[in-house]
Amino acid sequence: MLVNSKKALEIAKSEKFAIPSTNFIDNNSARVYVKTAEEQNLPLILSYAQSHADILSLEEAATFGKYLAEASKAPVILHLDHGQDKETVFKAIELGFSSVMIDASNESFEENIKITKEIVDYAHKHDVTVEAELGHVGANDTSEAAEITDSIYTEAKDVKEFVEKTGVDSLAISIGTAHGLYKGEPKINFERLKEIDQLVDIPLVLHGGSSSGDENLNRCATNGISKINIYTDFITAAYKKIKEGNFENYIQMKEASDKAMKEVLEHYYKVFETKSI
Repeated sequence: MLVNSKKALEIAKSEKFAIPSTNFIDNNSARVYVKTAEEQNLPLILSYAQSHADILSLEEAATFGKYLAEASKAPVILHLDHGQDKETVFKAIELGFSSVMIDASNESFEENIKITKEIVDYAHKHDVTVEAELGHVGANDTSEAAEITDSIYTEAKDVKEFVEKTGVDSLAISIGTAHGLYKGEPKINFERLKEIDQLVDIPLVLHGGSSSGDENLNRCATNGISKINIYTDFITAAYKKIKEGNFENYIQMKEASDKAMKEVLEHYYKVFETKSI
């Protein structure tokens, strides 16, 4: 069933688990994620990043993303990840996305508030939930991030004011992760996470979950993070499976990559201690 993220993330926050947010780049990856969620009877955030528009258009993502979510027995949130401009976010809402992210984290604090509030005011009229980002989760490749950037940690002193002035439903914070692959595991600032979690009631989000380490991610999921984004680990696992295989045709190769992505999601459901809602 297609739902927005409000109830799901509130339950996750209350019961101390996280819901995986899985970025899809075609109908095949989307289908694998939704089917796995249905088999596990667990919630899923099916995410499409604006930066992937050259691979998959917003309209295409909305068409089969919405279809898969509505047809699923599992609760599925169709989410726009890293919306970079108001026009794209508004379009995603019109096309049927049930949740959107506006990423104005590169703007000034005041401008981030202004842009986010405008999105929140519009989205809430359409029963769509909104995620924003405060601080900046950097990128060491160009996966679901728009460009290569450095991380800027979220300042706890800014969080309460930002949430109160924007009315945002969930907040992505920067505590040490980055988009893409790491040469080693990142060092997560759990003290900053604890401090921020105590300041606000809304669910918190972690971007850059791929290759961040199971222990790190489990600790985040059980200590205040309600949504964790994964992308690179899916495409890396699929590519590795394809390279190792000896296939007779495209169908066999596709089945192998599907299996690899399915195993990644099953693994993270366990790491995040995700529960039915």
